[in-house]
Amino acid sequence: MPEHWKLVCKVKDIPPGGAHHVPRGLAWQELPGVAVFRTVDDRIYALLDSCPHKGALLSQGMVLGEHVECPQHQWNIALETGCAVAPEQGCTRRYTVKVEDGKIYLDLLELNAPASRAEAALAGTYGVAPLVGTYI
Repeated sequence: MPEHWKLVCKVKDIPPGGAHHVPRGLAWQELPGVAVFRTVDDRIYALLDSCPHKGALLSQGMVLGEHVECPQHQWNIALETGCAVAPEQGCTRRYTVKVEDGKIYLDLLELNAPASRAEAALAGTYGVAPLVGTYI
């Protein structure tokens, strides 16, 4: 695996229809982590572990087909896009996933990039990568 991929877990560590939480940043930063999801047909997706509605942990939600249901207000978030299913509106950041030999990798550059404008402001001039993806 090239250097810019980070091993986060094995596929077998996530039950079908389940999720795994991956922390981001340094402990003092209190950044939202990444939720890695496994569908019942073994597709793997990764989203910022924060519902676009109220910030609930999506990793604690239920995977329903190609969506995750927010545990707080039951919004359905599409795993492929990170966007809420109509009539709700809003998106959470999605991350590139690579599965190889039963291991799940996330792009380290994406993990290090601020996931929101608030994170970018917190990082200030010490940010390690340019902004990438959808803001919540």
